Amino acid sequence: MTPQEMASTHAAAFTRSRPWTAEEFSDLLANRFTYAVGNACCFSVFQVIADEAELLTIATRPNHQRQGLALRCMQDWQARARQLGATRAFLDVATDNEPAIALYKRCGFAPCGRRKGYYMSENGTKIDAIAMARMLT
Repeated sequence: MTPQEMASTHAAAFTRSRPWTAEEFSDLLANRFTYAVGNACCFSVFQVIADEAELLTIATRPNHQRQGLALRCMQDWQARARQLGATRAFLDVATDNEPAIALYKRCGFAPCGRRKGYYMSENGTKIDAIAMARMLT
């Protein structure tokens, strides 16, 4: 999976906020603490630093949604994070992203905080983020 493929999938999946560019994915993946799992249809990017993992993004092409790919991708990145020594995982999600919140709860994540105005919508409105966490052990 190339940064260009990742950017294409991200743009297809993130229509209400600014998608990430191929250059941003390339820069992220050049970091020795950043990893990706999945394929051009559904992927996630995460970091593992010390014993903590953070999901940076997950994206599924719209024509591949509702097929269990995101759930599998969530399981895969958490398993890889465990292999890399992570014992706890974190992520942020927009408060209005109900499908993602449901997926994360299904994967064992629980709210642990809130970030005011963390995301910017396509019309410039600021949206709060829910910080979520779970133990990986």
